[in-house]
Amino acid sequence: MDYRESIAYLDSLGKFGIRLGMERIEGLLRELGNPEKTLKTVHVTGTNGKGSVVSMITDILLAAGLKVGKFTSPHLVKYNERITLNDQDISDTEFARVLTLIRKAAETVVRKGVCDQPTQFEILTAAAFVWFAEQKVDYAVIEVGMGGLWDSTNVIVPVVSVITNVTLEHMNRLGNTLEKIAMQKAGIIKDKVPVVTAANEEALGPIRAFALFRQAPIYIYGRAFSGREVTSSMSGQRFTLSAGDNYHSDYDILLPGEHQIVNAAVAIVAAKLVSKQDPRITEIALHIGAAHTRWPGRLERIGTGPDVILDGAHNPDGALVLRQALNKYYPDEQVYFVFGMMADKDMKKVIKTLIRPLDMVYTVRADDGPRAAEADRLAALVGKNAVAKSDVGSAYAEAVQAAGKDGVVCVCGSLYLVGTFKSLQQRQN
Repeated sequence: MDYRESIAYLDSLGKFGIRLGMERIEGLLRELGNPEKTLKTVHVTGTNGKGSVVSMITDILLAAGLKVGKFTSPHLVKYNERITLNDQDISDTEFARVLTLIRKAAETVVRKGVCDQPTQFEILTAAAFVWFAEQKVDYAVIEVGMGGLWDSTNVIVPVVSVITNVTLEHMNRLGNTLEKIAMQKAGIIKDKVPVVTAANEEALGPIRAFALFRQAPIYIYGRAFSGREVTSSMSGQRFTLSAGDNYHSDYDILLPGEHQIVNAAVAIVAAKLVSKQDPRITEIALHIGAAHTRWPGRLERIGTGPDVILDGAHNPDGALVLRQALNKYYPDEQVYFVFGMMADKDMKKVIKTLIRPLDMVYTVRADDGPRAAEADRLAALVGKNAVAKSDVGSAYAEAVQAAGKDGVVCVCGSLYLVGTFKSLQQRQN
């Protein structure tokens, strides 16, 4: 397949949807020679913050002079973004070559009756493992797609496991309580492999129980380590990381928002645990890597005059984090939202959490897919300070004009919307 054909193949697999379970990925990887078993990995799950933590761990390992693969999801503009080597997306040529290999293996296992057709995410997971093994990476940092226990990435035995946090999400698949969802996330914990987490309250119990059962040392944010803000702005933050009685160090990060101090602390502690068996990961690498990390589409300021902020914020907890950041950095400002969501998300709660009566909202379809909520429906849920727009471009143009050079525009509600917006910006540039 060429690149266009490989994308068409992946898109065709969308009809199989999301099917948790291990038999398809295990059968596919056996056919491919189990490339995942050759990799040293760090495995990251959680509700929010996975991408930021994965990127910071990756940047720390890169600052140590290591060769590092990264697997994340979803992508914003191109599938290639999901599979990177040394922070560079896999090329179109390599992507097509590897996908061709994976497709052949998938067709073989289906023909042999080993398993059903692997899903799109399983194909991409296998592609990442094959490419990282081919490239002989020192480490691969792997983000879970959904949950953990039955996620296709959970075939690895990592050096460190990370559970960022646990809130209510994907309840139709993971369970309808925090405890049930936490049990799914805790499924990535392996025998005697250390685990780092910022989970709390009801979610922490199942994670601690899994760690005890697996004899896995556990490091809990707020107990074993913590972060304290020193300075903070939309341009970045400084915070003090404390771990035990003897470690206190100030770190600079580019990522704004109180939640990113927690994410950064989790990432740094995870990298420190990796360094216990790899002396190449020095204290200097921890600071340099943390200071260089960027993560697009999450409280990302892409322009000033007016300030333009992009954020996925697709669930109530993500909306709360965004609202708290807007209150912190723009306490007296009216915010002009370009807002789109998936219809299967908790739209009412996100709107209630995020949007104040004084804000102005331009609602749009997040993308062209069938899951996207209609702009009219979103506007009706928001209320009188909302107007439905036919497309993202006109909504953004109107928001920028209304905000003026001293105002704030926020494009948010779904990573699909952020991807639609970034694609539009690329075409215009």
